[in-house]
Amino acid sequence: MNAEPIPSSASSALRAPHVSLPASNAVQLSGREWLVIAAFALALCLLAPTLWKRLEPFAAGPDYRLPYDLSNDYWLYSRYAAQAAAEHEVLVVGDSVVWGQYVTRNQTLSHYLNELSGRECCANLGLDGAHPAALAGLLEHYGGAIAGRKVVLVCNPLWLSSSKHDLQDEKEFAFNHPQLVPQFSPRIPCYKEDVSRRLSAVINRNLDFSAWTNHLQQAYFDRMDIPSWTLEHPYERPVKLLNCQLPPSDNSLRHLPVPWFQSGIKPQDYPWVNLNGSLQWRSFQSCVELLRGRGNRLLVVVGPFNEHMLADASREVYRKLKLEIAERLRAGNVACCVPEPLPSEEYGDASHPLSAGYRRLAEQLLQTELFK
Repeated sequence: MNAEPIPSSASSALRAPHVSLPASNAVQLSGREWLVIAAFALALCLLAPTLWKRLEPFAAGPDYRLPYDLSNDYWLYSRYAAQAAAEHEVLVVGDSVVWGQYVTRNQTLSHYLNELSGRECCANLGLDGAHPAALAGLLEHYGGAIAGRKVVLVCNPLWLSSSKHDLQDEKEFAFNHPQLVPQFSPRIPCYKEDVSRRLSAVINRNLDFSAWTNHLQQAYFDRMDIPSWTLEHPYERPVKLLNCQLPPSDNSLRHLPVPWFQSGIKPQDYPWVNLNGSLQWRSFQSCVELLRGRGNRLLVVVGPFNEHMLADASREVYRKLKLEIAERLRAGNVACCVPEPLPSEEYGDASHPLSAGYRRLAEQLLQTELFK
């Protein structure tokens, strides 16, 4: 039986319907247009940090210290260091001993140096958690303005009190400011970060634009990158947070200002490291050479460490260690001061003085040649 031919109208009905595809949004750029975009991106990278300084007012003022929550904002530290170097004769540099864990900003070492000398001559350039390996990176990459000044550099022996504090342990553990330490050489045994993060740290400290974007994250986005922040705040506009208002100078107490023995701290038997193989001591020497190489007149303060908190055997080892530190510094023509231990009740813990301790230490430092 022969099949009847399908009418043309029916044949048309069986055909697939015509679908209109959306036009492509892709834009093909010419070589010249790519050059324009590259030039714009380069200009943004070079000019944005400088323009931002005009938009974001920053006046440190007396007894300024970096807000604790912005301890990882190295771009702000660099900005503060430049202002402090322009306005002060003496810059006090170091870790939380300089910053002041147990005191307010008007009870720090730099404050008492100013008060007792009768002039606003000193600035607090302490950074919380800045062990020598981190401090060396901070000074190298963000402390370029510290040049041709008088500098008090505090050597906190706490970082030599064990192989862990000295970063020598092979077992990985979290330590402060890993972005500032050497990323590839010399090797830090406990630092196990992957290559991509190490490269990112190198870029951040060598590219001002990258350090500036980190500043925005630290100061305005709860110390998170913007994509992470938007995930946690899906209904908020990131731009409205950029109000160009920095937090004020930190005036907080990180710990209650009570003597160490009232806080339940027991005497310690620290296994002090040998200077010859110490990573932190080698880093501290780098700090000294870097500051001297920039024409600074340097005074290193060894301590003041809380010897009252040490077990007898550990105390004897420490006393020999601090004398060895002073001898090595003086052998390199570096002026140093080894202050007498403060009264026991003037320490908050192993290395942080209380207010009365800072005042007593300032009295000793004002007798040195640096302040005459």
